[in-house]
Amino acid sequence: MRKIGILHGKERSFPEAFVERVNSKNIDGIIAEPVRIDKVMQGEASGYAVIIDRISQDVPFYRAYLKNAALCGTAVINNPFWWSADEKFFNNCLATKIDVPVPKTVILPSRELPDDTSDESFSNLAYPLDWEGIFKYTGFPAYMKPFAGGGWKSVYKLTSIEDFFEKHAETEQLVMMLQEEIIFEEYYRCYCIGGKYVKIMPYEPRNPHHLRYVANFTPTPERLKQMEDIVLRINHYLGYDFNTVELAVRNGVPYAIDFCNPAPDADKNSVGEENFTWVVETAANFAIEKALAFEPGKDNLTWGKYIQNSAAKRTLY
Repeated sequence: MRKIGILHGKERSFPEAFVERVNSKNIDGIIAEPVRIDKVMQGEASGYAVIIDRISQDVPFYRAYLKNAALCGTAVINNPFWWSADEKFFNNCLATKIDVPVPKTVILPSRELPDDTSDESFSNLAYPLDWEGIFKYTGFPAYMKPFAGGGWKSVYKLTSIEDFFEKHAETEQLVMMLQEEIIFEEYYRCYCIGGKYVKIMPYEPRNPHHLRYVANFTPTPERLKQMEDIVLRINHYLGYDFNTVELAVRNGVPYAIDFCNPAPDADKNSVGEENFTWVVETAANFAIEKALAFEPGKDNLTWGKYIQNSAAKRTLY
């Protein structure tokens, strides 16, 4: 029996529907269930062929559990080693190298010193920073957000230099990004599952949270193809099996705004019935596909093209 597990927190609608959908398919030798952990021994297998991770970003214990499971052969969705290393600023940097348009973005040191550091810890950092060059590059209005993500937490829209310094003083030890605002005509949130299945959803981030998937954007077939190509390129390089990419269209150009969402919103009440049905069905089919391809004791993780290309270069030396 090859077990598919889903690891989640207080989320209910997607995990429960996912388990029910996998099991309703009655695939011989395949069963799905919520992951159950009663102990974690080093180097011992988890008992799952596949685990979909929806919570380890918030629970370090789960992240350690998943790395051990992956080491023993579990196909973890998403790769916990890459997820641990990834963050939004790196993704923007990578996008500039793979011809994906992104807003002009800079990273900023934390406003307050990190714990267990002092002024001497930052002897390589210029003081003051080249604020004139930074503000000229991003312009205003601009957005400031944590470089490592966190949904809509600690996100600021800034209108001036004075506004920036006032809001930056509130960020304490967070490392922030300052990002050009893209004034968009259309906006889309795009699921990508398995590096091949894409669902492009009109999305209006300026609406209240429960109405963000209520939008009247109607892309042309050419625009849909253009956005699908961008979504697939991003996820092929990052190596995510389950992710969302947000695209803001300005003057006909889709800009990747936010594309590091490895545990994206899949709640029925927020994404709507049609999108919910698609993500449950597609995730179920992909998890079954991974379970059927599972090889005990092997590395069954997905590694993105960035890592693959780097590894290939190393073999030349």
